[in-house]
Amino acid sequence: MSDSTPLRVALFDYRVGNLHSLGKALEHAGADVLVTHDWEEALAREALVLPGVGAFAAALEALPDDRSSILDRIESGMPTLGICLGMQLLFDSSEEGPGEGLGVVPGHVRRVRAEVVPQMGWNLIETTSDPLFDGVPNLVAYYANSFVCDPTDPADAIGWTEYEDDRFVAAVRRGAVVGVQCHPEKSSHDGRRVIENFVLEARASVRGLTRRSPGVPA
Repeated sequence: MSDSTPLRVALFDYRVGNLHSLGKALEHAGADVLVTHDWEEALAREALVLPGVGAFAAALEALPDDRSSILDRIESGMPTLGICLGMQLLFDSSEEGPGEGLGVVPGHVRRVRAEVVPQMGWNLIETTSDPLFDGVPNLVAYYANSFVCDPTDPADAIGWTEYEDDRFVAAVRRGAVVGVQCHPEKSSHDGRRVIENFVLEARASVRGLTRRSPGVPA
């Protein structure tokens, strides 16, 4: 089965940062991107991306008091990618500020255990064989973070990295939901490949297609 129609992706806007580079990376990967701060619009798309700009408490203000429609849509299989802060929002809570995250991935967000914080720069990710990392088994990615995620279930972790003496989870997956602590849109060719892998997997999932490898015509 073949369908060359671009994947309809909602890039959620917390209204606290510039989403231009991430939007361009998603478009380059073959997505039709809608940048929106309206959850009804976002949930009507085929896939959701939570970007990595802002602080935990401030981003929570962009979530409605009643999150049932968001959780129902995600838990029903909506492909979702959380990047940096977006990954942290998938968890239950954070040391960075008060309030509850979405709780899609059980666990807590903690401060990086290092002398120099935030972590700013490039770092190697130890990856698993997860489809998110197809073609990039030795991913070196760009980080800009002070907090990291501790999933309750170690099986949710699909990547790890080290900064100073702290070894922490770099990526998670729970069904169609994936998160990365790095900024793949700022991580050159390999980072953009991660975004492309997400788009390809999401497109295949929501349309019942056979997932193809990047660079192979649909």
